[in-house]
Amino acid sequence: MREPRLYTTSADYAYQELRHRIITKQLKPGQRLPEVNIAVQMGVSRTPVREALRRLASEGLVLIIPNSGARLAAPTIREIEDTFLVREQLECLAIALAAERIGERHLRRIEEALVEEARAIEDKDLETYLEVNEAFHKTVADASGNRVLAEYVENILARTNAYVVFYDPFYHVETSPSPDDHRDILASLRAHDKEKSVALMKAHLEEAVAGLGKIVVEE
Repeated sequence: MREPRLYTTSADYAYQELRHRIITKQLKPGQRLPEVNIAVQMGVSRTPVREALRRLASEGLVLIIPNSGARLAAPTIREIEDTFLVREQLECLAIALAAERIGERHLRRIEEALVEEARAIEDKDLETYLEVNEAFHKTVADASGNRVLAEYVENILARTNAYVVFYDPFYHVETSPSPDDHRDILASLRAHDKEKSVALMKAHLEEAVAGLGKIVVEE
């Protein structure tokens, strides 16, 4: 059951509700998203809906086309590969720094994320999985001590998470996500093994994009 959320603004409400509909497949790739209709359905004005759509567009979930309106994105294999290439460079740099600097506070946060991730995978709860998976990678980036780098990682995570939303691996046996990679990464960080941490992160992301690419081809 979906837990109730507290919304600070109408725009936050519109954003969370639209994102939930996208993740739960109530909306389909390429589908038009008319502001007026959505505003009426949600009982808000067009302004918060417009703001929500822009936020979703920044995450790669929505396309806003001038003089045409908003549509749900439908990413191609090329877009997925290009985005993961950038993410790999950013996260490998982040984990290289984190391996040297990480302390108990960040290690505990990663451990907590792994517990929640395993539960989400077992429950096939994509929405929770995305949140805890993002928390894992953001914590590693934060442990790098480089705020600018951490912000770039956060932005690229939102975009690649969009691909998991559209082509989620939960119901594909061969590509179903596993927390094992993250556990290995945690162990290497705890050992402050920079070389191994970078290699594990690189392999983890390469496997992720290969799995998504396979699903896109099948669909």
